[in-house]
Amino acid sequence: MKKIYDKNELHFALIWIGLYVVLMSVGDSISGIIGAAKIATAPICLVLALIIYFWLSKNKLKEKYGLCPFRASAGQYFYFVPLVLLATTNLWSGFQLNLTFYETVLYVMSMLCVGFLEEVIFRGFLFKAICKTNVKQAVVISSITFGVGHIVNLLNGRDIPETLLQVCYAVAIGFLFTIIFYKGKSLWPCIITHGVINSLSVFASGNEITIYEQMAGCIFVCIVSTGYALYLLKKAA
Repeated sequence: MKKIYDKNELHFALIWIGLYVVLMSVGDSISGIIGAAKIATAPICLVLALIIYFWLSKNKLKEKYGLCPFRASAGQYFYFVPLVLLATTNLWSGFQLNLTFYETVLYVMSMLCVGFLEEVIFRGFLFKAICKTNVKQAVVISSITFGVGHIVNLLNGRDIPETLLQVCYAVAIGFLFTIIFYKGKSLWPCIITHGVINSLSVFASGNEITIYEQMAGCIFVCIVSTGYALYLLKKAA
């Protein structure tokens, strides 16, 4: 891996994005065949997360890719209250247990790993690779790529309108996470928030939500994420 990384960081990032997407799709497909949620996906995510973490540690790249303490004053970031707000979005329509205890543990474990993997790959590898030549371009590409990547949810049976709304607010959240990393030099606030958002989805209420309610939620998330990001660009050190 080090040879590929040293030769071209962008190619390294794109390889990891492709590998991640393929392995996650395979894991979910196998889990579906077995009939137990995330039973194959969870170990795949865990192994990938450990590989990346120890590779970064071995090559002394943890600080470069944000696996370090946050360097800015929490007060400048409103003590991350907007992140706490975003983290609860999956519970706005109610709370319920949707899977067995075993499946819930696997789901939460896989989603926490997904939060780590996607932040390191998209906000770390991809953003840093492009950032070397053009910061604005890096912010845009990292955000849009992260959002558009959610189109793969169509393969998991999601409706087209629901998926398109998810892509929209994922782009906004991706933009916010990129700015937080760019300004604070740490990915941990993004990793934690991302992991919590994903994990709490397993407890989301199964109550029917109209497309208009989904649109309202999407608009709210986009406003909070974009507004917070723009504030950080202007005010945060």
